[in-house]
Amino acid sequence: MKQKVTYPFFAGIVPGLVVFAFTLYAQPDLPILPKPETMKTELATFGGGCFWCTEAIFERLEGVIAATSGYSGGVTKNPTYKEVCTGRTGHAEVIQVEYNPDLISYTDLLEVFFKTHDPTTKNRQGADVGNQYRSIILYHNAEQQATAQQVMDALNAEKIWNDLIVTELEPFEVFYSAEAYHQEYYENNAGQMYCQMVINPKIEKFEKLFRTKLKKSQ
Repeated sequence: MKQKVTYPFFAGIVPGLVVFAFTLYAQPDLPILPKPETMKTELATFGGGCFWCTEAIFERLEGVIAATSGYSGGVTKNPTYKEVCTGRTGHAEVIQVEYNPDLISYTDLLEVFFKTHDPTTKNRQGADVGNQYRSIILYHNAEQQATAQQVMDALNAEKIWNDLIVTELEPFEVFYSAEAYHQEYYENNAGQMYCQMVINPKIEKFEKLFRTKLKKSQ
C-alpha cells in the first residue's frame, strides 16, 4: 500500500501568512525479483571426417546451441585450411559443440557421433583421406573422458562393426575456428556437388535414426 505523506507549502510571505499543504504518495518498496538464471552450457569437441558433414548433423539436434567448424588436436598455432590439408599440422577437422546438458546429454552426443561416421577407419572417411580426417574425441574434463571410454568399450564389445574402433581419445587443449566460408557450409551451399553426393545421404540417415532428437524446426 502507498504511504501518504503531507508537506507544508508556503505560497509567500504576505500579511496573515497563508499556508497551503499538498500531499504526495510515496512509492512503496518494490519486491526485488530474482535475476533470471543464465542457461547452463557445456562444450564437446569431435572429429569425424569432413567438418562440413559433422557440423550439418550436430546443429540439427535439440539442445545444441552452436556447432562451429575448426581445427584441433595438432601443434601448429592458428592453422589455415590449406595448412591443415597438408597433414603436417597434426590438426584434425573438428566441430566444437556448445550444448545445453538439460536438453541433451554428452552420451547422446556420443551416440550421434558414432552412428554418423565410421570410427573403424584410420585417417579416412570415405573418399576423404588424411590424418586431418581421423576420428577423434577431445574431452574437456574427466567425466567426458570416462563416458567416452565406456561408450567405446561397449560398442567394441557389441561388435557393431567388423573392425575395432580406432577413434582417438585425447584431452582438449585448444580449438581454432575455421575460416568463415566453412561455417554453415552445407546450409549455404546445399546445391554444391559434395553436399548433394556426400552430406545429403548422411543427413537423411541421421534424421531417420534420431527423429525424436531433432530441433522442432527441422
